[in-house]
Amino acid sequence: MTTTPKIRNSRLPPMERRADIMAAARSVIAEKGHENISLSEIAQRAGIVEGTLYRFFENKQEMLSTVVAEWYREVTENAPSVESIRGTWNKLRSLIARDLKIIKEHPELTRFILAEIRPDPTYTKTIFYKLNRRYADEIKNLCAEAIEKGEFRDDVSPNLLRDMVFGCIEHSTWAYLRGAGDFPLDETADGIANVVYEGMLKQRPTTPSDLAQIAERLETITSNLEKKLQQP
Repeated sequence: MTTTPKIRNSRLPPMERRADIMAAARSVIAEKGHENISLSEIAQRAGIVEGTLYRFFENKQEMLSTVVAEWYREVTENAPSVESIRGTWNKLRSLIARDLKIIKEHPELTRFILAEIRPDPTYTKTIFYKLNRRYADEIKNLCAEAIEKGEFRDDVSPNLLRDMVFGCIEHSTWAYLRGAGDFPLDETADGIANVVYEGMLKQRPTTPSDLAQIAERLETITSNLEKKLQQP
């Protein structure tokens, strides 16, 4: 038997009503994707009639953008800090893993931003850009510090390094986002961190293989000197 959705008390304060709508919209996006949502289902979950939605949002797109912006703000602001982590590689790897974890746990949020928000010509004027800029600048600033203290080479800009990191992240997760596969979070984070860190090191650490080659050369030089000293 079909039942009519229960309509909640219409006298709820506007802020509480709006919060209900935002929560309902977010749950529908998370379950069905932003392409497949309907305003009637959001209204039903919020316990209101569909027309009430337009008291808070001009249209579907405005509601989606508002919901996802708040969602993205919450995710980025609650992301763990790396301030207590020591070492450039460790911090870099943690920042990369943090972003991969967000993508893994919130694929619909990521898909909406990549498909609907970023291609918009006005993207740089949106709250999404401001939030993402602040988030992405952590990697840029980390690389700038490594360059300043002489750990990284100074012939590549921090901006380019930041773009390389996020480019690697996007390409590594795109199959997952379109529902065509998965990605190993730890392995991917290690790989991206290693490529950037080892490629940027000003002085590469000496490996056992390097030491063996140095020892072999020293032995050759010593042998040649001994031969020359033995000559009359």
